[in-house]
Amino acid sequence: MRVLLSAWGSRGDIEPLAGLAMRLQEFGAEVRVCAPPDEDFKGLLARVGVPLVPMGPTVRSVVAGTKPPTVEDALRLAPQLVAARFKTLSAVAEGCDVLLATGLMPAGARDVAEKLGIRYVYACFHTAGLPTHRFAPGARPGKPSPQDEADTRVLWEQDAQRVNSLYAEALNSHRGAIGLPPVDNVRDYVFTAQPWLAADPILWSWHDKTDLDVVQTGAWILPDDRALPVELDAFLDAGAPPVYVGFGSMAAHAPKDIARVTIEAARAHGRRVLLARGWAGLARIDDRDDCLVIGEVNQQALFPRVAAVVHHGGAGTTTAAAQAGAPQIVVPRIVDQPFWAARVTELGIGTACDTPTPNVDSISDALSTVLRSETRARAKTVAGTIRTDGAAVAAKLLLDAPTES
Repeated sequence: MRVLLSAWGSRGDIEPLAGLAMRLQEFGAEVRVCAPPDEDFKGLLARVGVPLVPMGPTVRSVVAGTKPPTVEDALRLAPQLVAARFKTLSAVAEGCDVLLATGLMPAGARDVAEKLGIRYVYACFHTAGLPTHRFAPGARPGKPSPQDEADTRVLWEQDAQRVNSLYAEALNSHRGAIGLPPVDNVRDYVFTAQPWLAADPILWSWHDKTDLDVVQTGAWILPDDRALPVELDAFLDAGAPPVYVGFGSMAAHAPKDIARVTIEAARAHGRRVLLARGWAGLARIDDRDDCLVIGEVNQQALFPRVAAVVHHGGAGTTTAAAQAGAPQIVVPRIVDQPFWAARVTELGIGTACDTPTPNVDSISDALSTVLRSETRARAKTVAGTIRTDGAAVAAKLLLDAPTES
C-alpha cells in the first residue's frame, strides 16, 4: 500500500509526520512525504529513511523575519500554497491509495485526492480551529447560554468567510482547471466531517470542543535515540538540573528579551539555564558559565534531566515535556498555545505566564510554582499516563479502514 503524507508548517507539523511515516513503513507501507524544503525538515525525514518531496516555499523564509506575518503576507501566501499543492501532490499522489494532509489549512490536498479517486484524511494536532456551536474561538470552555451559542455560530460563519477570502478563488480556479466543480465552504471541505486528532487524550480532549466526529489517535511521537552533544552532557552533569528555555520556530513571536528575562529569573532561584537557540536566535547575555546555548537536540533525552521547560506552548514541546515528567512554564503567543497553557495549569504539571511581555518577576513567580516538589511529583504522575502509541494507531487506521468524509 502506498501512503502520501503532506503538510506545510513548522517543525511541530512535520515531526509528527516523520513519526507516522516510520510506523507505516514498519507495517509494510510505501510512504511519500510532501513538506516545505527547509533543511531541518529534510533531516527529520532522513532519520526515518523517507526523502522529502519539496512543496511550497521554506517555512523559515515566511516566519523567521523580525515582525510577524501580516494580513497582506497571508493573502500572498495562501494562493501560492494552493498552487504548490495542486502541482506537487498531483504528481506524487499517482499510484497512492490514501492522502493524509495536515499543517496550515491544506487547501488543494483533498481536491487532488478527489480527482484521483483516492482516500483523503485531514489530521490536526489540536481542535482550536475546528467549528463548534458551543463556544467562541479563543474562549475558555464552559457551559454556554443559548445566546453564547448563537454568537458563536456567527463567529464560525465569519471564520468560514475568512478562510474563503484567503483560499476560495485560487482553489476553485485550480479545481476548474482539472474538471472539478467549485467548493462553497473551503474550511469545511478541507476538514471533512471526521478529522483525525493527533494529540494525547490526557493533554487535549476534543469532547465538547467541536461539532465534528473526531477520531483521536494519540500524539504521533517520533522515537529519538540520538545521544546528547558532549558539551551539553557535561553541562548537565556539572550541577543541579537547569531550566530549559526554547521557543522553536517562534521567531517574530518570541517575547522581547525572553532570554535575558529567563536567565535573570532562573539565577534568582539559583538555577542554571539551557537556551535553545531556535529560529528566534536566543543568545547568552554574558560570559558566566551558568548558561549554555544549544541547537536542535534530542528532547526525549534532555527533558528528563532539566528542572523545568519554559516554552511557547506548541503541541510538540508540550507533549515532549509532559511525557518526560518535566514541569512546564508556558508562555503562549498565538493560535492553540493559550489552550495548551491552560491545560498544563489545569493538570498541575506547570503554569502559564500569559502576559504580553513577560518580565523577570512574572517568570520568577512561575518558577516558584514549577520548582516545587509537588509540581514535579504531579508531572511525573501525569507522564505515566501519556500514550506513546498514537502513530501506530494512526498507521493501522490508514492501512486497515477507510474514513468517512
